[in-house]
Amino acid sequence: MTLDEPSPQGKRKRVLVTGARGMLGADLCEVLSAEHEVRGVDVEDFDVTHVAAVGEAMAADRPDMVVHCAAWTDVDGCERDPERAFLHNGWGTWNVAQAAAGIGASFVYLSTDFVFDGEKGEAYTEFDAPNPLSVYGASKLAGEEAVRSLVPRHYVVRSAWLYGARGPSFVRTILEKSVEREEVEVVADQLGSPTYTRDLARALAEVIVGGRVVPGTYHIVNSGACSWADLAEEALRLAGRRTRVKRISAAEWDTPTRRPACSPLRSRRLELQGVPGLRDWQKALVSYLEEVG
Repeated sequence: MTLDEPSPQGKRKRVLVTGARGMLGADLCEVLSAEHEVRGVDVEDFDVTHVAAVGEAMAADRPDMVVHCAAWTDVDGCERDPERAFLHNGWGTWNVAQAAAGIGASFVYLSTDFVFDGEKGEAYTEFDAPNPLSVYGASKLAGEEAVRSLVPRHYVVRSAWLYGARGPSFVRTILEKSVEREEVEVVADQLGSPTYTRDLARALAEVIVGGRVVPGTYHIVNSGACSWADLAEEALRLAGRRTRVKRISAAEWDTPTRRPACSPLRSRRLELQGVPGLRDWQKALVSYLEEVG
């Protein structure tokens, strides 16, 4: 089998997951472990910005595939400290990607809807040109470009508005605030694709690691779209909370970051290969609430 040929479906792989203690990384390690040999690493044992350390770790592990979940995802933090954002999301990704390429491993990079400007007025497909508004989006796009230029067999996977049981997220924050507040302010004029990390992890395991699609760029999100306010109201309703949502505009929210106003993602490349997308975001939210109790 040459590097450019797809791996046989069902083949057991050695998979290295970076950012393994994060919300998606932890779910992914758990899901992948059922069928593959998985090693999860995080910042404590794998500094993506350190060239020699990454190279040595990759040479020692020699994974068949690297899934790079590690990133600095504090959007406002990135805006305030661009140098750190590009160090971790741009240079760090370049560093891990070139080390993976050096041992012939395939590479999966998790990216974001923030690479788009939100001006299209409808869902973005993989064929739309990126135009990030924020430092976070630009730094993640830099990571995408590094992966494409360095790793012959790569998968750039864009997702959006992640929430899960193992880390901080918008949904968790809303539910926590509802314990002590009668009303929460939530932006109502930004639209996107809320995505449950458990669903995303399963899709990555089955579709990408499982070799069901050709290498390239993919959008993988729970289907449908809503605003942050819609998401908050649905989470509160399903959880049986009486907290009200006060709908505000993005202009009223105190943030240094320009966010895309309309950035739902469409999984067009999965559709073209006959692979079904993820379930709708409302059903996924029900499962999340069942998981967290």
